[in-house]
Amino acid sequence: MRLLVTGGAGFIGSEFIRGWLRSDPKAHVTVLDALTYSGVEENLTSVAHRPGYRFVRGDVCDPAVVDQVMTGQDAVVHFAAESHVDRSIQGAGPFVHTNVVGTQVLLDAALRHGVGRFLQVSTDEVYGSISEGSWTEEWPLSPNSPYSASKGAADLLALAYHRTHGLDVVVTRCTNNYGPHQFPEKVIPLFITQLLDGRSVPLYGDGRHIRDWLHVSDHCRGIELVLRGGKPGEIYHIGGGTEVSNHKLTGLLLDAVGAGWDRVTRVADRKGHDLRYSLDDRKIREQLGYEPQVPFAEGLAATVDWYRDNRSWWEPLKSRSEQG
Repeated sequence: MRLLVTGGAGFIGSEFIRGWLRSDPKAHVTVLDALTYSGVEENLTSVAHRPGYRFVRGDVCDPAVVDQVMTGQDAVVHFAAESHVDRSIQGAGPFVHTNVVGTQVLLDAALRHGVGRFLQVSTDEVYGSISEGSWTEEWPLSPNSPYSASKGAADLLALAYHRTHGLDVVVTRCTNNYGPHQFPEKVIPLFITQLLDGRSVPLYGDGRHIRDWLHVSDHCRGIELVLRGGKPGEIYHIGGGTEVSNHKLTGLLLDAVGAGWDRVTRVADRKGHDLRYSLDDRKIREQLGYEPQVPFAEGLAATVDWYRDNRSWWEPLKSRSEQG
């Protein structure tokens, strides 16, 4: 299978590519990434020597570049996105441009080149917030941030290309990811790196917001299952099965680095902050045999160790993020 992976230098995309090429060293993978502030080409150093690997620096919104890299591809896995909620609240324009227009450019090119499958990687945030129970794949979308609204729009656009043009589209929606190589603006790597530097960490509101945590390697296993065996036009939820409040998560991270609650600063809650996310992922479990393999306590400890041991990776990124 000749695979085009957009956003492949990012956190989840690079994990997917590393795993894909480990399982098949002769696979053909083209990475398209604009290397904006959160794209790190060094995330792919371990597989860059593979004979079927190709990296192209370019924007998913650029039709000429997209047309070039789409030629000869059998499938597309579309990770590329602006994804930080706080940044989307400060300015929605880049999110709409990259997440919606970029997806449309890719879909047009995939249709034109006769690509066999287009996998749209999305998020549970498109559903909004749920106080109890879990969302099924049929749940109506009700996004509450510009980021999640742009992802929901991209999902609907991709599914429309399936219904209108017959393009083989599948959509995955996952819960909160964590693990190595995550850009240090997201909560787990932000807290770890702040605490390792002896600094304080910000806790929104009363910390009662609940997220289901999924190790990035489990997410990528789910994506591969959908890529290989998902039904055209279908949505698949990929969950971790570990719901944790932000307050509890903060305590776990404090314990992991030997810090106390005096290092926590309470800050005003985020605008439109969703209280709880929860996906019903029985469909992918029953139809495709998905099962998360990394227990949360084990995965979190390994993640803390990775950031402790890889300062040379995150310190320049953290400095760049704080300046930008």
